[in-house]
Amino acid sequence: MCSLLGDKTRMHELSRDPNAYIRPSPSGGKLGGVARNTQDAIYLCECAGYKIIFIETVGVGQSELAVADMVDAFVLLIPPGGGDELQGIKKGIIERSHFICITKADGDLIPAARRIQYDYLSAIKYMRPVSQNWKTKVMRISAFTGEGLKELWGDLEKYHQMMVSCGEFFSNRKDQRKSWMWNYIADNIVSIFKQHPAVKKKLNEMERQVIEGISTPGIAAEVLLKEFIKEVP
Repeated sequence: MCSLLGDKTRMHELSRDPNAYIRPSPSGGKLGGVARNTQDAIYLCECAGYKIIFIETVGVGQSELAVADMVDAFVLLIPPGGGDELQGIKKGIIERSHFICITKADGDLIPAARRIQYDYLSAIKYMRPVSQNWKTKVMRISAFTGEGLKELWGDLEKYHQMMVSCGEFFSNRKDQRKSWMWNYIADNIVSIFKQHPAVKKKLNEMERQVIEGISTPGIAAEVLLKEFIKEVP
């Protein structure tokens, strides 16, 4: 097991388990807490023989879609009464979710958790399904009482078996690898672009013009790109 962004201080027993590996990972400036090397960390854990890998993100909205292209199952956690009402959740994230779990479904929060569960069950009826072979599950869970956790794990196993049997698991993995390759290319091109001498010479001036409204972002980008391309052999 690997939690790339999890806080080891709140996983006392798990952090001491010889069969578990927890690796907090800085975001590296990436929104959603998905670091540039997250894919490499996943691959490393798989090569080390870990069969179950959890990736925990910080939950900042639309940028969570980045992690959906790294995992086999995408689980969206919604706290009741935490401000994440249905209208505040991006449609794209819901459409990519294989599981939507209403957390902290215990004590005084049970009525709110039931209401939010009903809202999401109603909402997904009008959204594009995440897969032709899987219908998004919406359930209530509680880490305090344990409610729903066995059911969630059982459904995750069913989901995995279904995806493997229909071949979608393997096709998704292939698409993800291709996406990872282009992500690396994009990241490196931006880095090379910013360090190019001709670009560095004009960068501050073009940024100033954009900030002051003298130039539009599009025109400024075009000027810098021309400087970059002009120097490329």
